[in-house]
Amino acid sequence: MCSMLEVQIASMKPHDLIAELKPAHHPRLYGTAGCETWSVRFSPDGSYFAWSMGYGIVKLLSWPLTSKDAEAGCSEEKTLNCRQMVWALAFGPCQSIRVDVLHQNGHDHELLLATGLNNGAIQVWVVSTGNLRFTLTGHEAPVRDLVFTPNGSLTLVSASRDKTLRIWDLAKKGTSPHVLRGPNYWVFRCSISPDSSVIASVCNLDSKVYLWSLRSYTFMRHLTYDHERTMASCDFSQDGALLAVASYHSSTGWWLDLWDPYTAAHLTRVEDCEVCAYRSDNLLTSLSFSPVGLLLAFKDYRALQIWDVERDKLVADTDHGRTGGVCCAFHPHGGVIATGCRDGQVKFWRVPRLVPSLRHLCRVALRFSVSTYQVEALPLPKKILEYLTYRDVPKQKIIYCKEHCS
Repeated sequence: MCSMLEVQIASMKPHDLIAELKPAHHPRLYGTAGCETWSVRFSPDGSYFAWSMGYGIVKLLSWPLTSKDAEAGCSEEKTLNCRQMVWALAFGPCQSIRVDVLHQNGHDHELLLATGLNNGAIQVWVVSTGNLRFTLTGHEAPVRDLVFTPNGSLTLVSASRDKTLRIWDLAKKGTSPHVLRGPNYWVFRCSISPDSSVIASVCNLDSKVYLWSLRSYTFMRHLTYDHERTMASCDFSQDGALLAVASYHSSTGWWLDLWDPYTAAHLTRVEDCEVCAYRSDNLLTSLSFSPVGLLLAFKDYRALQIWDVERDKLVADTDHGRTGGVCCAFHPHGGVIATGCRDGQVKFWRVPRLVPSLRHLCRVALRFSVSTYQVEALPLPKKILEYLTYRDVPKQKIIYCKEHCS
């Protein structure tokens, strides 16, 4: 029922704020544990929005939100009582429009929502009814991240503080998961390449990225930093040719790095404002590639920023003053991004609709199925090769905050 939350449809400044969700019961004290919105997700078709609103409660809402829905009592709203702190959400199955239809799973699965809990369990819910389908057990610590493979199957990858990743086949009841071991630290985040062949994962105190084969369930390689870093998040671009990694350190602030996952080449680094005196306290908490165009959103404690990688410029700098932002997620059709905060709130922001260039669309189509090594073997002019392998992206840049932007 809508008595549990407040839906506000924005009609005033800031101009890029679309709507806001507020829990009815605010935390008694800022920083109170349990009230945080650790995860927000849109369903693959964009018709649902899942909100981990704190205190073990997940809300399932129809999208788009309207003021009429709020007044009518939100009949489409469903409340999932997980009875544990919810760290991660994932809708599945997810189907990539770029995967060959011959390789898509031929069965029509009902839409599911997986929730990763503080006690290490994973609950799987039926979205249409809001009923609990089953619970997966095996992790011995909180499940920090969940991702379904984007090939239309019911393969779910989970990352946990027990220092493992597990690969579950939800279509085969009772099947034991494949367990990926190796990290010596908590596994915070994971991401799956668009062709469902590679898993990237990062740990909290480990200065490297782990790449795993989703076909053989084996470790492939590290992407290693030269300096000690605390890893925060990672995400593949829509063609799988780029891997974005967020990290931070007490002396240098946050870094956002783009890597080539095929060659382990470091392509570019984006750094926090070098003028700010308290840059070490400004942590980069999450990042996400847009499913439309080459936009990369990243959320730190000061703002939400969206970088147009192809044109090398910021196209959005908003959500100022929302300290403690911890997550963000794009709508699958573009145009909207949701952010969640430590105080349990969610805001929806308008994303500039940019038309991708024809050459970028050609690059995405080619790179989805062709590795960097295969591209480099083609008899093409140097500039074209650099463009196809993203070697034309500036090697380093600094994102100045709004206060120090000249």
